[in-house]
Parts: sequence; structure tokens; C-alpha cells
Amino acid sequence: MVTARPCPGDLLLIDSRASVQFAGNRALLFRVVSVSDRPTYHGWIWLTGYVLDRRGEAIDKREIYVQLAGLRPAASQTLPPRRSRQPTATRSG
Repeated sequence: MVTARPCPGDLLLIDSRASVQFAGNRALLFRVVSVSDRPTYHGWIWLTGYVLDRRGEAIDKREIYVQLAGLRPAASQTLPPRRSRQPTATRSG
């Protein structure tokens, strides 16, 4: 459970504990991009971020309204390690 406001870069699991809009669906793996400062009901927050697939690739950008008490951090083992992209060799001449 997340007790503090999420920060950009946080990786969260979003499911029915965060909001009824996610009931019946698989949990979303969600990378936070921004946290809105607009007023909401106590304990609720607007988050903007990316839904990630099993490889950690962004598949959808979403803005979601969720309860802080229902947010869960995603385990670092949830995603495979990211491979750095090797620059392609260029041939001259």
C-alpha cells in the first residue's frame, strides 16, 4: 500500500482497491508521469502516466482518478531488466 503521494517515475499496480472503475479487470502496471494538484475528495488523487505491458513497454497513456489508500507499489521483479539499446554501427565510405 502506498501511504504517500506517488511521484513521477513510480511504478504502481492499479486494481479495484484503487477504484471501482478497475473492478473485474486485471491490475494495470502504471508508470506515473505526473500527479495533479487539482482539488479532489480527501484521499483521492489524479495521476497521469503510462500503462505498461509485461516487457515494461508503454502501451497506453491514461489519466486515472484513484484512492491513495488503494495504490500498491509494483515489485521490481514485475518487469524484466531493461536492455540498453546498442548504437548501430555506421560504416563510412
